[in-house]
Amino acid sequence: MSTTGKQLFTTLESNGTLTVAIEDVTFPEPTGNQVLVKMEAAPINPSDLAILTGAADLENAEYSAGKFVATMPEPFNAGSKARHGLKLPAGNEGAGTVVAVGEGDKAKALMGQRVACVPGNAYSQYCIADAGMCLPLGDYSAEDGASGFVNPMTALGFAENAKMDGQNSILHTVGASNLGQMLTRICQEDGLGLVNIVRKEDQVELLQKLGSSHVVNSSADDFMHQLRTAIDDTDAFYGFDPIGGGKSVDNVFKAMEQVAVTKMTEYSRYGSNQQKRMFIYGRLDVGQTLLSPSYGFGWTLSGWLLFPFLQSVGAETVGKMRKRVLENLTTTFASHYKKRVTLEEMLTKEAVTDYRTMKTGEKYLVTPWK
Repeated sequence: MSTTGKQLFTTLESNGTLTVAIEDVTFPEPTGNQVLVKMEAAPINPSDLAILTGAADLENAEYSAGKFVATMPEPFNAGSKARHGLKLPAGNEGAGTVVAVGEGDKAKALMGQRVACVPGNAYSQYCIADAGMCLPLGDYSAEDGASGFVNPMTALGFAENAKMDGQNSILHTVGASNLGQMLTRICQEDGLGLVNIVRKEDQVELLQKLGSSHVVNSSADDFMHQLRTAIDDTDAFYGFDPIGGGKSVDNVFKAMEQVAVTKMTEYSRYGSNQQKRMFIYGRLDVGQTLLSPSYGFGWTLSGWLLFPFLQSVGAETVGKMRKRVLENLTTTFASHYKKRVTLEEMLTKEAVTDYRTMKTGEKYLVTPWK
């Protein structure tokens, strides 16, 4: 028996026209170890916005019921050539109840259970998901579990990656985000040093209340001095940055090198031998990443994505991470939402222009049935 429901799609044409709309869809019967999930809650994460809105001109878009049509400016349209003409679903993760299952044992075991899942099309009333990627939520609500994968596993992934690379401290450039708050709790639990960079004084206070001992305010006059002091205290020469564009990473590398130079016993025209490593894991700023040659040669900048990392560490480590998330879903890994919207409401001008700004602590939750 086929199931019908509403689902969101986003399409970018070669002329730069972006159409995001809700359509009626017939969902296939699950087979093998697939399950059909009736979706109850799905967060709008920064990683979802790349295909949902990108750099489109949302102020001058045309809005109608359950739909908007916007223009994608250059060079962003040309940069998205690979998706021109493709009608794509959106929504990395969410939670809901399994209402139909395939014939596989893993799938059958989930019938009737509430699960968190990562289907890639969570802005929908129903989703087909892989049973192996579903997390049974037990007594947790769908709202508790909706953000139970991307941010928790990413924050845990940072800590795991640091330990694998022999690091005792981490630096994070958007410390007050939902993910940043999780990382703060994880580092305390695991005895890792952490330098948090934030933009506002109230965010400093927020993280200090969570027990963060090194919070640096990038808008303060003495920002670089604060940053050097925090790096010196913690030996945090290893960090993660979701901003991507601008001088965020550049400032960190400069401060790391300035601290490293003070520890040198003899002068070298090449700078320090201290290895400095930063990972970019997002694009909150879609502009160019600006680096200035002022921190020696012992530095590495690379990208970091959750799913390739999980594939690289193997099933046993991933299993332990998932278990830890589930046991601490409403404490260490709790997410908070500014607003709850239906599928139709998430495509109004008021909502789209608000959640696209990705302000710290202002996450939206999509509830497809309300």
